[in-house]
Amino acid sequence: MRSSHTALAVAVVGLALGGCAGTEIGPGGADEPAPAQIVDGWTSCAKEAPRAGEMITETSPPAVKEPTTGRIDPTFTPVAAVICGREIRPGRDGGQEQVATERRTEEIAPLLTALRLPNEQADGEVACTLEMVIPPWLALLDGQGRWLRPHLPTDSCDKPRGEVIAALAGPQWTTVDTRTVRQIESPAAEAAGCAQQWTDMVWAETRNGNPGPAGPGIPPAAGPLRLCVYQVPASLQEGEKPPGDFVYGGPLPAERQAGVLRALSNRRAVTDCDIPATRFAVLRPLDGAGPDRYVELDGCRRFLVAPATGGAQLGQGDEALAALLGPL
Repeated sequence: MRSSHTALAVAVVGLALGGCAGTEIGPGGADEPAPAQIVDGWTSCAKEAPRAGEMITETSPPAVKEPTTGRIDPTFTPVAAVICGREIRPGRDGGQEQVATERRTEEIAPLLTALRLPNEQADGEVACTLEMVIPPWLALLDGQGRWLRPHLPTDSCDKPRGEVIAALAGPQWTTVDTRTVRQIESPAAEAAGCAQQWTDMVWAETRNGNPGPAGPGIPPAAGPLRLCVYQVPASLQEGEKPPGDFVYGGPLPAERQAGVLRALSNRRAVTDCDIPATRFAVLRPLDGAGPDRYVELDGCRRFLVAPATGGAQLGQGDEALAALLGPL
């Protein structure tokens, strides 16, 4: 498990998902944010910031109305800081899960010094890097239990100043609460060596008209293949890129693989069909060398052979091919 220092550093540089509320601009213009809104009675991240660390889009329904970030009012005396976020952790029984976390520290003197720095002016001569920096969801608490969201001073590239990043990574943060949000990878998918979700690429490619007709056949893979089978929820089967959830998988037995490769080398005409598959298979070389193969296990029963170099080819499968890709 990562230390709290590592987790916070990851959040600051933007590898963790998150966001912050908009900052009001004070009377001094862009360089002087308005005072932060002070809220009575801090409870917990679960209540005050239930979606901290979640990828928020414009169409996402609001969870709670968050207070406006801004400068620290001189009448507000912080005594503690809290960071709300999310992490990916190993599951108790295997796999991976997303966990919401609440961390707290009272060692905030360096952080307060950094938060009171001004924004740096933009400098056209400074080469700014392109990575997206997503600030952590940070709150400051006073001795009365009140709290606010401080503005994080920015550098000339409009990213949190280095002093802020260093201050956030400095104190000994204590994890005071965690809660599981969702499963990222099931123990079964992990054991099989498969991703928890995958896109039905046969449907996605044929909807876009991309794959070419069946060619002379792709030579058998030099090494063994891994089979991963996914189920597409009924409500998503006719989408542009239907996502499937892992059902079963693992290394494909050699006797099955020979029959699968023969079936995928046929040159039968592809049936004119628009029935979405409820299940599909993904076949990938264990050593990573060779094309990926996708097979509809029902519906139109088509398959797609997709070399890494491009030039995917569409072919027509049948019930016999689907049977070879049944549970291991």
